[in-house]
Amino acid sequence: MVAGPSAANLDAVYAANRANAEEAARMAAEYGDRRRAGADRALAGRQLLDFDGRGAGLVTEVFGDLAHADRVAVLVPGSDTGIDTYGRFRAAALALHERLGTRAAVVAWLGYETPATVSATVATTDRAEEAAPELRQLVSDLRDVTGQRARISLLCHSYGSVVCAEAADGLDVDDIALLGSPGTGSDTAAGLRTRARIWAARGTDDWVGNVPHLSADLLGTTVGFGTDPVSPAFGARVFAAGDGGHSDYFAPGSTSLANLTRIVLGETRAVTS
Repeated sequence: MVAGPSAANLDAVYAANRANAEEAARMAAEYGDRRRAGADRALAGRQLLDFDGRGAGLVTEVFGDLAHADRVAVLVPGSDTGIDTYGRFRAAALALHERLGTRAAVVAWLGYETPATVSATVATTDRAEEAAPELRQLVSDLRDVTGQRARISLLCHSYGSVVCAEAADGLDVDDIALLGSPGTGSDTAAGLRTRARIWAARGTDDWVGNVPHLSADLLGTTVGFGTDPVSPAFGARVFAAGDGGHSDYFAPGSTSLANLTRIVLGETRAVTS
């Protein structure tokens, strides 16, 4: 364990979490779980702000030079994301980082226990409410590393958009992009109570467009997520995502990736609608 990250101790934080991942790989191998051992071992060679190998696993990986970046993109994943399925989430972060270039850093934040796509949990805000304090802490940690000079964007996919909405109130970020969102739990973008610009996009082949946009309180929890974020009623800045499906927002060469790159770089007038 080390203190929270800062520009001065970032290398020590990375080293400590690499050691955690290596130990997790050893334990998984002793247990006979070769798949998890391999996944943990791969993570042990990377820049990790955080790592927890228990259960489905939590990991926060950095791409680029975070200490000197003036643009930081934080990817927040949706359902069915854990260490065993981390590769597809990492591929999205890599694709974005390649487009952004050396001025920017990308943070792949698997910092919460994501719900299963086929489960009752995925239809409620419960996991998002649990995750929101962790996302707020991450943003605070990033500010400790970068200071106020950096522009921070949250790129929130699917159920991750519910997490970002729960964390948004007063959050020190510049942009929040909702990708393939089932809704946020708020009726409007203004209801998120954030100074950040709120963006939203949905590919034409994304199945989430068929999800009913309802919300109701049931037995002490909220079921459904309300207003469609790409609808005029919500009030987000809707941008083009092309004809991709639910998992295609970071596909190399895609319209959505081009627009996300512009949002992160602050080239907001170039974003296509």
